[in-house]
Amino acid sequence: MDPLLLAALLLGVASAVALILWSRLDAFVGLLAGALVTGAVAGVPAAELIGHITTGFGNTLAGIGIVIAMGVMIGKVLEESGGADALAKMFVRMAGKGREDAAMTATGAVVSVPVFCDSGFVILHPLAKSLARRYGKPLVVLSLALAGGLSITHHLVPPTPGPLAAVGLLHADMGTVVVAGSVFALLLVPVVVVYARIMGPRLERHLDPNLVGVGAAAGGGDGGADAGVPRTADGRPITEEPADPQVGAFRALIPLLLPLGLIIGQTVSAAVAEGTAAAEVFAFIGAPPIALLVGLVIAVYLLPAKGTPRATVVGWLTAAASSAGMIVFVTGAGGAFGEVLRQSGVGDALADAVSGWPVPMLLVPFLIATFVRLAQGSGTVAIITAATLSAPLVESGGIEPTLAVLAACSGSFVFSYVSDSYFWVVTRFTGLSGVPAMKMWSGMTTVLWLASLPLLGVTALILG
Repeated sequence: MDPLLLAALLLGVASAVALILWSRLDAFVGLLAGALVTGAVAGVPAAELIGHITTGFGNTLAGIGIVIAMGVMIGKVLEESGGADALAKMFVRMAGKGREDAAMTATGAVVSVPVFCDSGFVILHPLAKSLARRYGKPLVVLSLALAGGLSITHHLVPPTPGPLAAVGLLHADMGTVVVAGSVFALLLVPVVVVYARIMGPRLERHLDPNLVGVGAAAGGGDGGADAGVPRTADGRPITEEPADPQVGAFRALIPLLLPLGLIIGQTVSAAVAEGTAAAEVFAFIGAPPIALLVGLVIAVYLLPAKGTPRATVVGWLTAAASSAGMIVFVTGAGGAFGEVLRQSGVGDALADAVSGWPVPMLLVPFLIATFVRLAQGSGTVAIITAATLSAPLVESGGIEPTLAVLAACSGSFVFSYVSDSYFWVVTRFTGLSGVPAMKMWSGMTTVLWLASLPLLGVTALILG
């Protein structure tokens, strides 16, 4: 690899990582700064460099900006309406007595497709506590099962932000990634359950009730009668026994499964019925922005309780748009960085250099995501960074786009620890700290990371 281009790549990545880790700036600014440094070192004229950054940013958001916003809004309505809790109770009934941990894992895996991990855990953890008390199950087992279920789809299945961003950055087919990511998640569910059953009872004796609700996700409470009461991120107290949701589980599933079904329908119809009227219909309604718009409209009018004021629902959507904003910006910045890599020649040089490495190409995005995750904690940022740096390999034909997305997503599982906000949500709401907390959650995510490797190998044999 040309020394100048290699220096451009290394200095650009180092600048982005350093700003994210050690400055007051976030990943959005860090990725933009990395793009600037890469372009400048590679010798791109200033005016062209700015053009590449704005073009990459705009093109990326044109593809997935709407989808991210719609997905987050659906999740917010599902969360606030009680739909997530209804799904949890349905899975518990279906699993039956003695399999409450499997039910919590399945619940987390479904709920986390539109709902952020942190929110999903806060919403559903009271149910885990209730089941632990009612059936005499170790709380750590049920908490681990829930947290693991939330994590697997959060890292693997669009429209969660990380996988969705990777789809846009690597120009993969959304429907194919949804199907493949769902298969991965389904195969990883037993891994979550087994780890929870083995590790949970061993950690139960380390529970500290004084820690429950303390930390990043616990808000409010400045002393008095409510001091120490677990609270949601917006300060609402979490009750021991959640009230029965007013929305049914079947209704809660409709705005979640219908958009995914339409997206998959678009992919299938394009493959088996190209040129037919059905394919043309699915090409429109199965386009991710339209499919998720349909899901959002259904969610808004189907899930809130009768008599819910319009202002309340609008408030939910406004809050969702606010939380989605930074994810959209970070994804766009990743697209800007990727465009600079392409236009400066760094991307092609990297692809040529890596193609000679004695390792399978699928390990490149996997290892990049692994290193970034360990360096700065965020799985979403790890996926976006890995997808950005792997784009040249996809464009050169060195790796199939869907496989590259899955590899980046799988690499981002590894060793969630103190720099990951979800680590604090899971461990503090459960009541663990120190080494037991790391055995609980850092261990779980690392096992998922290892378990995804053979799945990637099989997928590579299938996709080529």
